[in-house]
Amino acid sequence: MKKVYVRTFGCQMNEYDSEKMVDVLRAHDGYEKTEDVKEADLILFNTCSVREKAQEKVFSDLGRVRHLKEANPNVMIGVGGCVASQEGKVILSRAPYVDVVFGPQTIHRLPSLLKERRKVGKAQIDISFPEVEKFDNLPTPITTSQSAMVSIMEGCSKYCTFCVVPYTRGEEISRPFEDVLVEVATLAAQGVKEITLLGQNVNAYRYEQESEVIEFATLLDHVSDIPGLERIRFSTSHPKEFSDALIASYRNLPKLVDHVHLPVQSGSNKILEAMKRGYTREDYLSIIKDLKAARGSVSISSDFIVGFPGETDADFEDTMSLVDEVGFDGSYSFMYSPRPGTPAAGLPEHVPLNIKKERLSRLQTKLSQNASRHSQLMVGGEFDVLVEGISKKDPSKLSGRTNNNKVVNFEGQERLIGHTIKIQVTEALPNSLRGIVVTRA
Repeated sequence: MKKVYVRTFGCQMNEYDSEKMVDVLRAHDGYEKTEDVKEADLILFNTCSVREKAQEKVFSDLGRVRHLKEANPNVMIGVGGCVASQEGKVILSRAPYVDVVFGPQTIHRLPSLLKERRKVGKAQIDISFPEVEKFDNLPTPITTSQSAMVSIMEGCSKYCTFCVVPYTRGEEISRPFEDVLVEVATLAAQGVKEITLLGQNVNAYRYEQESEVIEFATLLDHVSDIPGLERIRFSTSHPKEFSDALIASYRNLPKLVDHVHLPVQSGSNKILEAMKRGYTREDYLSIIKDLKAARGSVSISSDFIVGFPGETDADFEDTMSLVDEVGFDGSYSFMYSPRPGTPAAGLPEHVPLNIKKERLSRLQTKLSQNASRHSQLMVGGEFDVLVEGISKKDPSKLSGRTNNNKVVNFEGQERLIGHTIKIQVTEALPNSLRGIVVTRA
């Protein structure tokens, strides 16, 4: 039996794509996934180019598997994802032992690329953008997990000045409405309890069906009606398309979880305009206010970029005050790094590295304090937890996730995996909660 090893970098979209790579390879060539790179017949790196460090790490990891190729020339190495889309032939010049290079939109062509590589003895590259062909050629999803991801759209048309995604994943393209529902229903019939709907800007979903235009809120309505599903998540949303109809979904759809990841990037209107985000600080706060009015229990997480070109001390303090005003419960924050080909890369007034580091440290400290405060408030309370499996940090315990996206570790029997149970939170740790089983929900 042939084995494939996949190393995934970056976002949930990449995690989804990695799963589909394995599905395609299993269906076409009988590959099975392995976690041991040394026993792999095929080594794949599914890459991310959003940040410079992630991009360079790919080449570092490629160097670490070179000896496996040298020891066994039959071992195949492939690079997919956004770095592949952006760099193309450059990858082969830096790592000539790579056999295939493919983009996010061509993962379904991976078996044919590998076949052609073996046939002609020359590295193969396909980083084209064939729209929804990818989804039309993916096998029927099969899973034993209680949760699953479903991609509902590809690409991005926002062209934020700091971001490479439109250039690496293409323009926004929404999957056909019926195709999404069929995939979700197929997963639910296999016992999946929680679905995460994915897109670079997931709430920009818009599909024209005959004379009807189906937007994201309508899609959520129909997904919510699918029997067997208990929870619906989505990622990543964009403030510009966070519509009144979507906010109303939090009032009307109990299956929508009590958590929204809504990237703001900055609290300064000047910086938001320079980033070409398409909204103001006031717009963002208005969305948060309406969300909390629709569902008071909702928790908000976000993304932040520190040190964008031209960011002054005052601009940064605007971000800090926004954090105080919203009270984010978990966030991702990064120092700005210029990505080649993006408009921001050519902007003047780059913030010195030492200042970026100092600002990031301050921001992350405040964000951590906020998240800790939210976790502490849960101590003593009872919450429904979907049990996901064995705890990664302690094999003697089980792990699950609350409705508001908190990880809880607790003692329990493996038969509980896949079920929703009632857990009393007993302790709040920096990145997780501890609890005890109360009763089956």
